Amino acid sequence: MKILAGDIGGTNTRLAVLRLRAEGGFDELDRAVFRSRDFSSVEDVLSTYRRERAEDCEVASLGVAGPVFNRRCQATNLPWTIDADQLELRLGFRRVEILNDQEAQAHGLAALDPEQLLTLHAGEPRPGNAALIAAGTGLGQAGLYFDGQRFVPFATEGGHTDFAPRDEREFRLLCFLQDRFGRVSWERVLSGPGLVQLFDFMVLVEGHEPDNELRRRMEIGDPAAEISAAAMAGQCPAAQAALDLFVELLGSETANLALKLMARSGVFLGGGIAPKILNHLRHRPEFLDAFLSKGRMRPVLEMIPIVVVLAPNTALLGAAHYYMQLDHLTTNRGERDEMPPIADSIGVRSS
Repeated sequence: MKILAGDIGGTNTRLAVLRLRAEGGFDELDRAVFRSRDFSSVEDVLSTYRRERAEDCEVASLGVAGPVFNRRCQATNLPWTIDADQLELRLGFRRVEILNDQEAQAHGLAALDPEQLLTLHAGEPRPGNAALIAAGTGLGQAGLYFDGQRFVPFATEGGHTDFAPRDEREFRLLCFLQDRFGRVSWERVLSGPGLVQLFDFMVLVEGHEPDNELRRRMEIGDPAAEISAAAMAGQCPAAQAALDLFVELLGSETANLALKLMARSGVFLGGGIAPKILNHLRHRPEFLDAFLSKGRMRPVLEMIPIVVVLAPNTALLGAAHYYMQLDHLTTNRGERDEMPPIADSIGVRSS
């Protein structure tokens, strides 16, 4: 069986054709990446891909960056409405399923090989829930509820909760962002656009000197990518300060999520940014210090593993896995679900 799997984000739409293996798991037959804003709608990009490379796919499963209600989603960072029923009608799919993109990533964790996961902090895992936090174009968060036998992924919109400063500098950051946006969520600081805001804060409020060459590159390229590259290369004091603060804030909010979900089995860092700043996450103290700095909860957090998801196709695999679980339940009502679950232990390699 072939599935057209999708990961629809504010910057890129990733599509792939996956085929279910007889022994379980999927073979990837094709994959393509499209700039989301080059298309007027999800129907436009799906029809283009299907016409050119996936004509024989009759079913689709799409992870979408936004809340999903009644098979419908208004994308958070795109002017797109994704409606599963309309996609079936307009594009002729036999069946379309949609789910939140972070829920899809959570479903995909069990499909990854050990080399696609990297441990930042081994901890002392215990049976219990797990969590996923993913910084990219936006900030996604999801949970994995442990029912005693398997993990059950679920979506949240935790990235849109209120940003809370921890010290005077972060209070100045909050005031700076309130002047620009009014309400300030965690996504305003922990995302690609958020890194740009942190850079502006370091220049305009904290007095760090910007590098003129970096400014030029930001104007013609991806500003967030240019800032992180300059910071890791030690080329711009303002960029270095911005990335240091980004990593510190990521550690703090990762701990917040771990505590809210009591993620004793581990917390996973997904999204596009974490793999690109691995040196900062692995070899500098800001992330782990901020993660552990939760007062009386430090002993709890010391036991929680922290793992970076390196695979860019995790959400695609997860969307396909979700579809097959639903398909199995639909065709085997009343029977125990024997589709491969999210494993109750996920092998990772140490840093």
